[in-house]
Amino acid sequence: MKKIVLTGAGGRLGSYLREPLTRLAGTLVSSDIAEDIGMLYPGESYIRADIADYDAVHTLLDGADMVVHFGAIVDEVPFEEMLGPNFLGAYNVWEAAFRQGLKRVVYASSIHAVGMYPRNEFIGIDVPHRPDTFYGLAKCFAEDLGRMYWEKRQLESVCLRILSCAQVTSPRALGTWLSYDDLIQLVTRAIDTPTTGFSIVYGVSDNDRSPVDNSAASYLGYRPRDNAERFAERILAEAPPADTDDLAQMRHGGPFASTPLGQSGLAGMNIVDDRKKT
Repeated sequence: MKKIVLTGAGGRLGSYLREPLTRLAGTLVSSDIAEDIGMLYPGESYIRADIADYDAVHTLLDGADMVVHFGAIVDEVPFEEMLGPNFLGAYNVWEAAFRQGLKRVVYASSIHAVGMYPRNEFIGIDVPHRPDTFYGLAKCFAEDLGRMYWEKRQLESVCLRILSCAQVTSPRALGTWLSYDDLIQLVTRAIDTPTTGFSIVYGVSDNDRSPVDNSAASYLGYRPRDNAERFAERILAEAPPADTDDLAQMRHGGPFASTPLGQSGLAGMNIVDDRKKT
């Protein structure tokens, strides 16, 4: 490919995707709302852009083959704050991708689109939406948007329902962990699979305790290699007793399932900011 665009390049997950994406196209255009994202890799350029601004997104995607859309507010906030970057931003990316003739949108969706399912239900990629927050609702909106743009306009989409792409710090993460190496493989398969139509795939490593079923997305060729079980002895020894009345422990969405609408879900999680430094 000639050009890939990465939104959300200044975020933690974006920091791990930038260098691998430079190997998949002649040019990688990284974008975020930050002033800069540090030293650029060979073949990478940076354009500051607000995804809530359609004109900025349209210009950003000029000449691109695909867009890897990771730009968003990545926590639960009041709906009015979520509306611009997460709802309108998703529309702007798909609409600009269609008008600019891109082949595919690769989208960072989330388990929070189906976060209110009970943890003891082993869910596949085809379960109906069941969001746990406004954040999860935005993921539902974008997934439906992607399906519609494929069925009405033949613009392909791969929606990556990421579970927990962060260091393993809780019993829940023993099932939901997505390692950075597996994240890179997942995004690479979403890009280099010749045809995808509209696809959903869970972003999770090969964990013994994984609560989701990716078998119906096997055509994408995603074969995770890492397993969170190696952390189990330490994590379970340090964990408090299980509480079956706690929605954070009993729903797929974890703390997002128990947090009041509009209030931070990340506040109940011990997320380590270990973004890759250039």
